[in-house]
Amino acid sequence: MAVSVFDLFSIGIGPSSSHTVGPMRAAREFVLGLQDADVLATTCRVQSELYGSLAFTGVGHGTDRAVLLGLEGETPEEIQLDTAPNRVEAIHESGTIRLLGGREVQWAAATDLLFERRQSLPYHPNGMRFTAFGSDGETLQQRVFYSVGGGFVVNEEAAGADVIVEDSTRLPYRFRSGAELLTRCAEMGGGISDVMRANETAWREGTTIESGLLELWHAMDACIERGCTTRGILPGGLRVRRRAADWSDRLAAKQVPDPLEVMDWVSVWAVAVNE
Repeated sequence: MAVSVFDLFSIGIGPSSSHTVGPMRAAREFVLGLQDADVLATTCRVQSELYGSLAFTGVGHGTDRAVLLGLEGETPEEIQLDTAPNRVEAIHESGTIRLLGGREVQWAAATDLLFERRQSLPYHPNGMRFTAFGSDGETLQQRVFYSVGGGFVVNEEAAGADVIVEDSTRLPYRFRSGAELLTRCAEMGGGISDVMRANETAWREGTTIESGLLELWHAMDACIERGCTTRGILPGGLRVRRRAADWSDRLAAKQVPDPLEVMDWVSVWAVAVNE
């Protein structure tokens, strides 16, 4: 199977690709569907129902907030993290939500964001149902989505078909095992990164690859920086204290050289990203 590095690495809001990234994408896709069906302008209410794992752990993983921001048209890649909490709070306080950032409709958590902990949808534990209603309460459109992991989302039709289509892109250096990968490296006279970069050109040109990789790197770097400078309590309701900032300060203040200090920094950065 041919897999691009940009399928393996994607930028998205934390803390979970399946519980946060996927639901945000699903919510946005639903509203885009309303626009395509020419019913967005007549939509007066949107109800979001979360099932299975999304219902049980959704609040801790930020699924509820991701859905609201997705309905407003945000994407996991481009959302502004610094303003997102205030926007969610504003939706709750005002009792309104702006679909795709434009169409303003009434919204109430008690009726429009439901955690269905006693039910599950048939094809996957991470199920969601979105329903748009008109002025008389009639259903304008209803769709079911599943967040199947890694931020990927499938609709009910695709989930029911249970079909995975393999990417048939022909790569210049195909391999099916680590041993074959090393053989491809020997054939081209380069390293693993050289083989992977050559294969990536099957999907996109070199300048696009370079800019895409730099974008990923900058997102990782910013994530470490944010984690190492933010203090207080983690969101989610469990009152877990942030640790990365304190650990980072303690490491930076060390006076005695330590040959293993680099591993301490790697550990701190991992915690920073998680937080």
